Amino acid sequence: MDALRSVLDLLPEQMRDPVLFAVPFFLILLTIEWTAARRLEHIEAGGRPPAGAFHPRDAWASISMGLVSVATTAAWKFVALLGYAVLYTYVAPWHLPGDRWYTWVLALVGVDLLFYAYHRTAHRVRLIWATHQAHHSSEYFNFATALRQKWNNSGEIVAWIPLPLLGIPPWLVFASFSVNLIYQFWVHTERIDRLWRPIEFVFNTPSHHRVHHGRDPQYLDRNYGGILIVWDRLFGTFQRELFRPHYGLTKPVDTFNIWRLQTHEYVAIARDIRGATRWADRFGYAFGPPGWHPAPQTPAGVADRA
Repeated sequence: MDALRSVLDLLPEQMRDPVLFAVPFFLILLTIEWTAARRLEHIEAGGRPPAGAFHPRDAWASISMGLVSVATTAAWKFVALLGYAVLYTYVAPWHLPGDRWYTWVLALVGVDLLFYAYHRTAHRVRLIWATHQAHHSSEYFNFATALRQKWNNSGEIVAWIPLPLLGIPPWLVFASFSVNLIYQFWVHTERIDRLWRPIEFVFNTPSHHRVHHGRDPQYLDRNYGGILIVWDRLFGTFQRELFRPHYGLTKPVDTFNIWRLQTHEYVAIARDIRGATRWADRFGYAFGPPGWHPAPQTPAGVADRA
């Protein structure tokens, strides 16, 4: 921790990522949940992982991906900082003061709305899904799953561009996304049931996010919100929790190798594109929704005889 503080002391105060300060609390909560799961597993029943269970190799894969993502996210943010600084300085029609409450509200709500838009796109465009799918690859749902983060943040970097264009200081964009990310940690658990109805109506909760991680047909592509679930209610993607979801990808990867978990979808896209014979199909495999396939071609003359 002393080494971490030394590195942070070298950064301007506004650029010190709150996520780094939250890491010890993440680990404490993860340990508590893991301990509770081990004590309670023996009273759970069923042929699938019991609610809130941990699989050691699965959990360590998630934690490992989270540790790598700390470095990769920092690299992406550095690239974004250069671009955002140019947009904020030379393109934005005005500069909002970073020490005013309304700028913070605009930044936090703006980041959350743009996160919803990016997150929804990531589930509907396969090339972007390839960056995100690793987070959904675990068949367990617990605090370790929250740390199973992607290593390619390019989509989010693009999604945030409207904020510096609106005059929000770049450091505040990053701080707001860190707040968003920290909030989302606690919704990755089966140990918290539904909350008070007004909270469930406005905010993303464990119940809502369990639905998002479900691979059941009723739950696919639902509940994209980060902090607020009202975006899903407004834009028609909300689904309340009806039953305990089955977690993971519709086509499980069946590996704990973190490199394969991060890259297997890129490999699958390349294989599909290489095997396609038409440019329209190549485009569909890359930019269509996950699972897209070209429609069967009707041989010439068959339609006329039908």
